Amino acid sequence: MTRTSGTDHVAVVTGANHGIGAATARTLAARGVAVLCTYLRLPPADGGEPGPGAATGEAVAAEIRRAGGRAAAYEADLADSATPRAVFDAAEELLGPVDILVNNASGWVQDSFTPDPEDRFGRPLRPVTEDTWSRQFRVDALAPALLIGELARRHRERGARWGRIVGLTSGAELGFPGEVSYGAAKAAQTHYTLSAAAELAGIGITANVVHPPVTDTGWVTDEVRAFVAASPTHFHVAEPSQVADTIAFLVSEEAAMVSGNVLTLR
Repeated sequence: MTRTSGTDHVAVVTGANHGIGAATARTLAARGVAVLCTYLRLPPADGGEPGPGAATGEAVAAEIRRAGGRAAAYEADLADSATPRAVFDAAEELLGPVDILVNNASGWVQDSFTPDPEDRFGRPLRPVTEDTWSRQFRVDALAPALLIGELARRHRERGARWGRIVGLTSGAELGFPGEVSYGAAKAAQTHYTLSAAAELAGIGITANVVHPPVTDTGWVTDEVRAFVAASPTHFHVAEPSQVADTIAFLVSEEAAMVSGNVLTLR
């Protein structure tokens, strides 16, 4: 099993109440890392049934603790620019100084320039508006940048020499039709993370980005699986735990020389 050195590392995993974030929190905890699981409960869309965002990070943290790990949960709206500092304050109070940051949370809203009411999988499309742009850029770009800045500042202040940053991205260099603001915000996060790899190397911090394959976090249908099977560029429908294993490697000692990369999983 790939491990970090010792068991004194502390990670912040954003969006850790569901999907890849929850799987990452569990996987890191199993490797001896203390984990702060941030989350945000979202109201049901259009008055319907609660979605994955209705779950709480406390359920994941409690599961980790029952298994013998160290974890705490913290509800945090990353659209608020004051939240990154509060997240690190909470982590330090509950678990200790943070040296691993996993920027997983997303403010995903599916917007588009087309007049089509839904995408190929029947998911509703919205027009690009200031609201759709703002939510996604604040959560997927601004918050990761501020969290990286908070990690770097506190790292320097305590004279630390070991740190890890992992971001999650999606889309491609040629755009993300049907999810245009999401793709643009993720592209911004990628640039922030790669800049951090260059700027923070001197203080022992690595920074990488993971581009997951189609991952079954509850939205994958038979139609989506058929699309992946017929695609020349998508090879697998992954489980969240498979993506989490890659993230766990990137924050391990074995990955000390892996920095400044976008790892595309297929």
